[in-house]
Amino acid sequence: MFPQLARFTDLGLLLLRLMVGLVFVNSGYSHLKDPTARAKSIGMSKPFTIFLGAAEVAGALGVAFGVLTQLAAFGLILIMFGAIQKKIFAWHTGFWGERASGWHYDLIFIVMNLVIAFTNGGAYVLIR
Repeated sequence: MFPQLARFTDLGLLLLRLMVGLVFVNSGYSHLKDPTARAKSIGMSKPFTIFLGAAEVAGALGVAFGVLTQLAAFGLILIMFGAIQKKIFAWHTGFWGERASGWHYDLIFIVMNLVIAFTNGGAYVLIR
């Protein structure tokens, strides 16, 4: 319908990458800021919570800056699959959840990261 918008594809992918990066840096930082309390709240060990936080921050920075973008996106997808598994099987959270905490949110980030991985992040990346 609007073929002229195709020229903004790379800008759209950059904005998508920046949003994904922002969300995952924030999430990873919350794991690293107080890993003991965060580990308790998510039902994981402290060392795993630190690993998870570091992986989220590393993946977020890779996606946002376009450094090994596909690998970073696939890493974040694995993290989201883990979150969905925890929500469904351990916490018994439904798709929509209560107070918007369902696994629909995690599924959206899987799809966002798939778009990033399939396009290699677009033209505005630092290292392919």
